[in-house]
Amino acid sequence: MNKAELVEKLYQGNSLTKSKCRHVIDRVVESIAEAVTKGDKVTLRNFGVFEPAPRQSTKRFHPVTGESIDIPAKVIPKFSPGKGFNEAVKENLKVAKDESGELEVTQK
Repeated sequence: MNKAELVEKLYQGNSLTKSKCRHVIDRVVESIAEAVTKGDKVTLRNFGVFEPAPRQSTKRFHPVTGESIDIPAKVIPKFSPGKGFNEAVKENLKVAKDESGELEVTQK
């Protein structure tokens, strides 16, 4: 589902205009991003937690030249799904192999 489809889904479920639905979704996303960029944690019960997470500096090697590369420490946004969200996914989806042997997600 992309943003336009999410707007349509929200529009179908209430009396708001599509423009207002788009604005609501934009404001929710902006508010979450703003809080996380300030270092705050955003908890949406039964959905999940958005928070800034530190990454340590590491050394990697260039695959072609073998040269050592220093990757600096940084902060990344992290999402951890909540219990309700995890349970809903577990109840409705399963993992199966397709014809080529690759794993795919399918409905139960």
